[in-house]
Amino acid sequence: MNYYIIIPAHNEEAFLSKTLESIVLQSLQPKKVIIVNDNSTDQTEDTIDEFVTNYGIFKKLNTSSFIEHLPGSKVVNAFNKGLKLIDNNYDFIVKLDADLILPNDYFEKIATVFRNHPNIGLTGGFVYEENSKGNWELNHPMNKNHVRGAFKAYSKACFKAIGGLKSAMGWDTVDELLAQYHGYEIAVLDNLKVKHLRPTGKAYNARAKLLQGQAMYTMDYGFILTLVASFKMAIKQKKPIAIFHNMKGFFKAQNKGVPKMVTRDEGRYIRKLRWKGIRKKLSV
Repeated sequence: MNYYIIIPAHNEEAFLSKTLESIVLQSLQPKKVIIVNDNSTDQTEDTIDEFVTNYGIFKKLNTSSFIEHLPGSKVVNAFNKGLKLIDNNYDFIVKLDADLILPNDYFEKIATVFRNHPNIGLTGGFVYEENSKGNWELNHPMNKNHVRGAFKAYSKACFKAIGGLKSAMGWDTVDELLAQYHGYEIAVLDNLKVKHLRPTGKAYNARAKLLQGQAMYTMDYGFILTLVASFKMAIKQKKPIAIFHNMKGFFKAQNKGVPKMVTRDEGRYIRKLRWKGIRKKLSV
């Protein structure tokens, strides 16, 4: 199967070479890897140039966006710029972070899933992070129904159906909700263990703490579902203050009239799907 990889990269000199090396070692090679150097001020571009020179699959795109690292908009804007450099002749497309080490058969197994299961529109493996003892352990073991934003693989049909990626906080949740709205399934592959070299959220600006609530507003969760989801997040993260931050972000977005990421019908479907999941967990 044919596939493209797009890698947004901002100041990734510490990790990027390991990510690109793991792509070079893939048993199923991509047609092209677009590395979007997004306003880096370190040696990221030097690393990209080295791989572009030595391997024909890599292509560099330099772009300038705002320096502030807020989750969602910056990375998706860079991805979408890279998207303009590929053709339509692919079976699946991958948004990949620049701080990962993939197993050598990662994309071969991804391709097998898409080939054998046309109903699956989005898939990926599991994130493992190194603990203080040097052991790689599963990150967020409670959530096994969500493909992490670090390595999203979409079938072409699914990617087109959801309208690509939304340039906002919550893009890596709403994509899965919209995929299901359009009749596609999500597959998380527990046999694909991806090493994540930088713990989640370490580079995020302090302003990002309000954006989760804004994302829930723009995904049309509504007040009650946002409150329930915020309590769940606070328990999971062991941070009660997350409830306050989420609700503040929700009301701030509501008062400012921030545009929704979904249509009215999609919003109704999302709320119904979320409540169904909550009731299922409560009945266990």
